[in-house]
Amino acid sequence: MRLTRRGMLVGAGVGGALLIAFPLIPRRYPVPLEAGKGEHVVDAFLKVGRVKGGKDCILTVAVPLCEMGQGVTTLVAQIVADEAGADWRKVAVEAAPISPAYADPVLSAKWAPLWMPAFASLGEDAEGMLARLHAERGPLMVTADGTALAAFETPLREAGAALRAMMAQAAADKWGVGWEECETKDSFVTHGAKRLSFAELLDAAVDYDPPSVPVLRAEPPREKPGQFPEGAPPHHPRLDLPAKVDGSFSFAGDVRLPGMVYAAIAHGPQGASYLSSYDKQAAAAVRGLVGVVHAKRWLAAVATDWFSADKAVRAMEPRFKADGPIADAEKVLVALDKALTKGEPERLLAEGDPDALLAKPSLTVRYDVEPAFHAPLETASATARMRQGLLELWIATQAPERARRAAARAAGLSRRDVIVYPMHAGGSFDARLDVRIAGEVAAICKVIGKPVQLTYSRWQEALAGIPRTPVSAQLDGALSPDKTRVLGWRARLAVPATAIESGARVLDGWGVKQALDLQDQIDPMACEGAMPLYRIPEKAVEQVPLALRQPTARFRGQAHGYTAFFTESFVDELAHAAGKEPLSFRVGMLEGEPRLIACLQGAGRLAQWGGGIEASGQGIACHQMELASGGGASAKGLIAVVATARSEAGVVRVDRLSAYVDIGRIINMDIARQQIEGGLMFGLAHAVGGASGYAKGRPLAGRLSQLGLPLLADCPKVDIAFADSNEDPFDPGELGMVAVAPAIANALFSATGVRFRRLPLISEGL
Repeated sequence: MRLTRRGMLVGAGVGGALLIAFPLIPRRYPVPLEAGKGEHVVDAFLKVGRVKGGKDCILTVAVPLCEMGQGVTTLVAQIVADEAGADWRKVAVEAAPISPAYADPVLSAKWAPLWMPAFASLGEDAEGMLARLHAERGPLMVTADGTALAAFETPLREAGAALRAMMAQAAADKWGVGWEECETKDSFVTHGAKRLSFAELLDAAVDYDPPSVPVLRAEPPREKPGQFPEGAPPHHPRLDLPAKVDGSFSFAGDVRLPGMVYAAIAHGPQGASYLSSYDKQAAAAVRGLVGVVHAKRWLAAVATDWFSADKAVRAMEPRFKADGPIADAEKVLVALDKALTKGEPERLLAEGDPDALLAKPSLTVRYDVEPAFHAPLETASATARMRQGLLELWIATQAPERARRAAARAAGLSRRDVIVYPMHAGGSFDARLDVRIAGEVAAICKVIGKPVQLTYSRWQEALAGIPRTPVSAQLDGALSPDKTRVLGWRARLAVPATAIESGARVLDGWGVKQALDLQDQIDPMACEGAMPLYRIPEKAVEQVPLALRQPTARFRGQAHGYTAFFTESFVDELAHAAGKEPLSFRVGMLEGEPRLIACLQGAGRLAQWGGGIEASGQGIACHQMELASGGGASAKGLIAVVATARSEAGVVRVDRLSAYVDIGRIINMDIARQQIEGGLMFGLAHAVGGASGYAKGRPLAGRLSQLGLPLLADCPKVDIAFADSNEDPFDPGELGMVAVAPAIANALFSATGVRFRRLPLISEGL
């Protein structure tokens, strides 16, 4: 038996083993992994078995997170393999099943304001009783907010350590030595000149119990930036890379089942609408039609191929009527303007009270952000099959348990009768937190009686997908009489309770219309990142809540994606008003923040910063994100970006992005670099495009080609450097995008003398 921070495994293999969770009242769960022929379960995260022929021992690591291209599958497997001392070529992965064993208490604590709003402070410690109870009871298996490392690095290391101890004990008994004296590397156990492979030891090793307290390696997994310059071969190549290169990698839309048919769907306008009429006879003329299925808010056609199904849907000309608010850009603009100029603000955070200083501010500026579309490369897709009273669901989702519940409701089943097979997603940016497609495909499958794959068209992805919230902000600043310091700062955001609204849909299964009623609440998570780190004596953040009556959703970078834009653009404007050089102006206000100062200086060196002088086309921005990991500990991610940009024929051209990043201890340099580079490109895309308004619930830009996204030829030269740090690791997935827009906006001011205060920047008009 093995007692760990997460639990204790009783027994091994399939035979009724239980996982006992501690430290609360013991709760017994079935061990989630099943051992195949020749395999043995080590714990909830790891199986080990001998391949055919018996010469190699393969470690199979369970991945409890959605792989969306961010490389988390490789990262999870690497942590186990490094701790076990396994050969990286002999490591495999599989998607973890839904189980409390994979509950995420760190995310539960971060989202405490969403599931326990009245007493959020009681649930905000990831090591506390309430956060863990909430996570396990769900179970909360959600890939979001960059909590993977904080939540799972320790249990993954414990899984590897358990296997290492079992192998070492088996070898030590053969050699007559203490197992603690043995070492493991490349799937071999060694003691001096003696050496035995994992495969040779496997049969004996599974009879040993690892120590009740896992014996972890002295050093956690770490790759130093200096050892991996750009272009250097990685020590742990991505496990999914070969299949993605040769095209054999399977995404959600690649699922094929015997007798499967295909569905296309039509949704109503964005907001609250219902299906009022359609011409079913018009679909009958489409060759290959299998059937038509409708619900209150959608219409689907099923055919022997997807294109025929889509043709049938369009032929029926479905019509929808509003039964609540419908998205409309003009109404949103009016609502935001009214809230910002006439609304009653609620103070969320404050250090001192800047109101007296800001009675006559030195500078007052307004910033605006339009709704941003996720626009993942792969549109939403899910496959369902009913047999023997069970519903099987193949889906790319960031919230598999929520998808299971949605499918169960739609099919009229218990959630225990729904089996979810998590698939890889071709991008997401938090779009796959939306599980409505699970209910839709389950309902269609129940009516049709055949395996069904439902795939959204690109138009339906834009129409039904819920964008990041629009927001307006007013920032006021007070400079000292000699203009050398910022004495007062106030950020006032007119923003709906977007985190509360989207949380109700994700955590509680609320519908789009129902969740709209939550928008006019105070929501600190919607203003996260708005309080600047700069040492300003008097500063405050305020929210003006409002009901936009337009659905809003979570989005890569979350609130930091717009609060960093406001803050870093305004700092630049204050520096200009004070006649100061932007980088040194920032550094002068960052007393006690050596990591962020190092990022600013590092980015300046990379970009050969020239001071952001007039016509240089250089702009700088920085930001910090923080994640509480429990017990008072937290991980921080810091970034500084220098952009070189210009205006050419009325279009924004970004020639270079230079970023210096501090994400603490780095586990996989190759993946960290990919994530930051991808984040920079994502930030660029949403600095110059990626947004759309609505007219009568229909997006004005419903195709990728209409979103103004940069093409390959528009991508700038990118330079990235990482700090060599021993601090707790921080997930870089969202950090890379947050400082790009203000850096570009500040660069454009340097190049053109014009301030850009609206996202996307091109909406400002050049």
